[in-house]
Amino acid sequence: MRTEDFHDWLSKASELTPSQRQQTIDHLSQKQEPDEMIGAIVGPNPPCPHCHHAPCSRWGNAHGLPRYRCGACGKTFNALTKTPLARLRGRDHWAEYARSMIAGETVRAAARHCGVHKNTSFRWRHRFLNKLSEAKPSHLHGIVEADETDFLESFKGSRDLPRPARKRGGKAAKRGLSDEQIPVLIARDRTTATTDAVLESANTQEVRAVLEPVLDPDTVLCSDGSAVYVALAKPLHIAHQPVNLSAGIRVVDHAFPIQNVNAYDSRLKGWMYRFHGVATKYLPNYLGWRRCLERFSGILTPELFLGQAFGAPPAGDQHLGVKQK
Repeated sequence: MRTEDFHDWLSKASELTPSQRQQTIDHLSQKQEPDEMIGAIVGPNPPCPHCHHAPCSRWGNAHGLPRYRCGACGKTFNALTKTPLARLRGRDHWAEYARSMIAGETVRAAARHCGVHKNTSFRWRHRFLNKLSEAKPSHLHGIVEADETDFLESFKGSRDLPRPARKRGGKAAKRGLSDEQIPVLIARDRTTATTDAVLESANTQEVRAVLEPVLDPDTVLCSDGSAVYVALAKPLHIAHQPVNLSAGIRVVDHAFPIQNVNAYDSRLKGWMYRFHGVATKYLPNYLGWRRCLERFSGILTPELFLGQAFGAPPAGDQHLGVKQK
C-alpha cells in the first residue's frame, strides 16, 4: 500500500464501530506476513546451506526475502535455499495451505480453500511433506510395541498400469494378505515416539533393517508373537515379550501390551480413508504427515508445520531424539 493510501485508510479508523475496531485489532494481531513467518522460522542468522558455516552476514534482499552471504564459501542464499520449498511460488497462500494440511484436507479441498489450482495443491502437498517423511526418532527406548499394517497397492496417477484401474481406492482381487497388500511396519514406545517404514516384504531381514538402528539395548520389544520378531530379538540381544492376540490376550503381566501401536494403526487407517487410496510411491509422505499430526497434537500451528516442512527442528527435538536427514 502506498503511503498516501495508508494515511487515507488510517484517517477513517475513527469511524469504525467498537465491534469493527475489535475485529480489526484481532485480525492485525493474528495476521503475519508470509515472509515474516519464514524469517521467524529460520531465525535471524541461519547457517549456510552450502557449507553449514555459521553465522552468516546479511546481503540485501531479493524477492521479498532477506539474503545472506557466507564468509566461508562466499555463496549467497536466502531462507528457502536448499529446502523443499525453494523456488516455490505463492508464499502468500502457504500459511493457509498449512492449515488445510493440519485439518487433513484432500488435494481438491485444500485447493478450493486456498484459491489455487488442484495441480498446484498437489505439488505443494508433496513439497511440504518431503522433510516430514524423513523426520523420525533416532531411537526408541523402554517398552517398544511393533506391528505391521497393510495398505492396498496403488498406482494412482500412473499412466501405465499393470492391471485394470480401480475406482476410488477399490478392493483387492484376493482376500486376506497377498502381493496386492503393501506392509508398513509401525514401532512406538511409551513416550509416543513413532517410527515407520514401507516394506517390500514383512520378513525378518527387512524388519531388522528398520528396527536395529533405533532400538536401545535395554528395550523390551512387544509384538503379536510373529516369528519375525522372535527371530529378530535373539541376534539383537533384546528382551522380547510376545502377546497372543489370537487367544484374546491384550496385555501380559499388566505391563506388556501392544494396544498402543494397534490404536495408532487404527487411527492411521481411519485418517487415510478420506483420500480414497494413496499411491504407493507417495505412502512414506503420508506416513510422515500422520506422524507430525500425532506428535504435535493440539499444538500444531501453520508456523510449526512450515518449520517441519523446511526441516527446521523445533524446540525439544534434542529431547525427543528426532532424526532430521
